[in-house]
Amino acid sequence: MATRNYRRTAYLEGTAAKQLERGFEAEKLPVRKKVSNTTRKNREKMFHMNLGYVAFLVIALALATFTLCGYIELQSGITNHVKQISEMEAEYNSLKMANDEEYNRITSSVDLEKIRAIAIGELGMVYAQDGQIIQIENTETDYVHQTADLK
Repeated sequence: MATRNYRRTAYLEGTAAKQLERGFEAEKLPVRKKVSNTTRKNREKMFHMNLGYVAFLVIALALATFTLCGYIELQSGITNHVKQISEMEAEYNSLKMANDEEYNRITSSVDLEKIRAIAIGELGMVYAQDGQIIQIENTETDYVHQTADLK
C-alpha cells in the first residue's frame, strides 16, 4: 500500500495540481533577503565610476584601437609585399628560363669549324708557332701594359 500512496502523491503533485495553484503564485512577489550594509556599500562602489576612471577607460580603449588599427595596417602591408615579391619571383623565373633557352639556342647555332675556316681562309689568320706564345706573370689586375717588344 505504500507504493500506492506514493503514486497518488506523485500524481497530485503533477502538472494538474500546479496549474490550479498558478493563479495564486503569479500574484505573490518573490521574497528578498535583507542585505547587510557592507554588502550594499560594496555593490554601490562596484557600480560607481568616477570621471577619472571613465577617462582612463576611454583613453585605454582609444590606445588599444589605435594599436590594433596600426597592427592591421602593417599586416596588410606585409601581405601586399609578399604578393609583390611572389609576382616578381615568378616574372624573374620566366625571364631566366627564356634567357637560358635563348643562350642555349645561340650556343648550339654557333659552328666553330665554320668560324675557323673563315678566320684562316678569308682573314688570313694562322695558328701560333712554337715560341710565339709568351707567358706573363700574374699581376693583381687584369690589365697588362706593354712598353717594349717582348723578343
